[in-house]
Formats: sequence, structure tokens, C-alpha cells
Amino acid sequence: MVLSKRWELLWTLVPKLIYDDSYQNIEYGSFSRFVDKSLLLHEAPVIEILCFKLGRRCDAADISVWTRTAVKRCVRCLIVDIDCSSSKIPFILPKSLYTGCTMLVTLKLNSVVILEVSSLVSFPSLKTLSLSSVRYPNDAFVKRLLSNCLVLEALLVERDPNDNVTIFTVIVHSLKSLFLRESPKSVKNDARGFVIDAPSLECLDIVDHKGGFCIIENDMPKIVKADVDVLYVHPGKILGSITSAKRLHLCLSTSKNAYPVGSVFHRLVHLRLCTCETEWLNLLMRILIDSPKLRELILEKYHEQPYEASLCWSEPSSIPECVISSLETLEWVKYEGTEEEKDVSTFILRNAKCLKKATISSNSNDPNKKLQMLKELSSSPRRSPTCQLIFD
Repeated sequence: MVLSKRWELLWTLVPKLIYDDSYQNIEYGSFSRFVDKSLLLHEAPVIEILCFKLGRRCDAADISVWTRTAVKRCVRCLIVDIDCSSSKIPFILPKSLYTGCTMLVTLKLNSVVILEVSSLVSFPSLKTLSLSSVRYPNDAFVKRLLSNCLVLEALLVERDPNDNVTIFTVIVHSLKSLFLRESPKSVKNDARGFVIDAPSLECLDIVDHKGGFCIIENDMPKIVKADVDVLYVHPGKILGSITSAKRLHLCLSTSKNAYPVGSVFHRLVHLRLCTCETEWLNLLMRILIDSPKLRELILEKYHEQPYEASLCWSEPSSIPECVISSLETLEWVKYEGTEEEKDVSTFILRNAKCLKKATISSNSNDPNKKLQMLKELSSSPRRSPTCQLIFD
């Protein structure tokens, strides 16, 4: 690589450095030497962003040396992204990263190993943390690591099936945004799960089809938006703590234990509900009854199931308050026109006094079937004189 003379000094002061060993298929030895030399010659007092995208024949010792250099250079944002599909070598991070990186604001790690340390784990300035396919010493270390991120605001966790952790504990009182993903490659394990204590949380997003639970130890009164896609037997341990949410996206396998009886989603205005599980109809009616201010309802099948759902619709004896007084928008994605779906849609059209627009879309390739769906919906009485019915 040759630089023009005017860049010979200027490049040493750039605040953003990205090293990608896949660039132009460069030989790894040459890449390693280039990184060593450029970091040695770099003179900026602070490195705003330092990113390593590594794979193939990357040497684990190199990343350890480069990360230690980052700590010494007061890096603000450090990204270590290992392509584990092309490299089977465990990349062990130096202990200095999580004991002496006082200036670090953003840390993103992918496919690395964190070792136990006896000294205090501390990230006094860290606000954003991303942990993807990271391996830890044990449960206790994860709890200690996160609880010592005293100003952390955003956390993303994508678990690895072999991460050495059974219960992933998040105790961060400053946290505002939390994204949790269990690996689809994990074996179903009811003992594996999450524990959350984040009273300042505003956004929660959790997907877990393999674990057994998620416990929220304290209510989260500041929650605004929550996406919950889990196969837990008792998902109520999540929903019961987020009744203050304004927006909910849900895919649950049960309605009976979805949340505690008597809970009211008093601020909920937007609900997106997955229709892939057999219990979705009962869950829908429960939430409609317990959400007096709901304005927007979206029904969509997120996941295709290997079995045919056996649904049973029974029209409620009383109409939910939100259907009468606040519901303005209905959107149904992947509508199939079954008897139960037709009953639900016509129930809403017939009773939603404030409904402004109902959008129904079908994936059917049969034009005759789609025409029949349209006729059935169009002939249904509409309580709202201004409701616009759109069929796609």
C-alpha cells in the first residue's frame, strides 16, 4: 500500500481506524505487519473508533496485542468482529480491556472469549455494549461485568450455545435499551434463561425459543416499547412487569399465563400480535379487554409452524372498551380467510366505532379465493361510517 506524500503525516492523525483482513484478499502476514506498523505510527491523542474485522488465518495473539494497544490509546469505540465460520481459533481478549479501559464509550464484541479476572471489572464511561457469541467464565462473571457498567444505556446480547452461562443476569439501573437473543442452535433447556433488573429501561426486545424463562425482578415504569417473542410456559413474568408500555409486539405460545390477572396496559396504543401459535385468539381478546386506549392493531404470522393450528373463536359477551372507543387502525398480514379469522375481523368491523382504516392482505395465489375473501369482508357491517376497507 502506497500513500501520496500529503497523506504521509495526515493519516497518523485520523480518528477512525478500520482493519479488515478480507480487503483485496491480502496475505495475512502482510496484513498483520501493516496493522502493527500503523498503530505504532498513529499519533492522534484519542482514537474515536477502532474496528477489527478478522477471520480466515487470523492469529489470536495479534488481537490480544492490538486490543492492549487500544486500551493504552484511550479508544472511545472498540469493535472486535471475528468471523467464526472461517476461523476456529478461540480469540481470548486481554484482561486489561475490562479492567483499565476508562475512556471506552462503545464496545462491540463478536466471537471472542473473556477470561476471569480477580481485580475489579470496570467500564466507568461505557454507554453501549454489544456481546455476540461471546464465551464467559461463568454466570457470576456476567453478573459482575454488567453491574460494574455504571452508566451503560444500551445492551445487546446474542448468546452462544456454549457460552458457559446458564442464567444470564442483567442488573444495570442506568440501562435504557436491552436486546436479548437466545441462539437458535441451542438445545431446549428450561434451566437456561435471563434475569433482568433494569428499572430505567425504555425499550426491551427479547427472542428466545430455546430457554426456559425470563424473570424481571422489578417493574419498569419507563418502558415505552417491548418486543417479546418467546416460548416460555410462564411469559407473565415478563409482561406483568411492562404494563406501562405504549407499543407491544408479541409472539407467545400461551394465553392463560401470558400475564397476571388484573393487569391493565393503561398506556398501550399499538399492538402487533403474531398469529402463528394456537393460543393467539385467546391472547388477543385478553389484551383487548385490558388495553382501554389501544388505537392500532396489527395481526401477522411471523413464523411458519410445522403443524396446523387448531383455533376456537368464541365471541365475547361484552365488547372491549378499546374496540368501541379508541381503535382506529386494523391491519391483518397473511390473512388466510379461515372461519375463525373471518369471525374476528367481522367482529372488529362491526363494533369498532372509531375505526378509520382496515387493511387486509393475503398471501393466497388463488384469485378466486382472494375474491371470496374480499366479498365476505366487504359485505360485513361496519360500525364506523368513515372506515376505509383496503384488501390486498
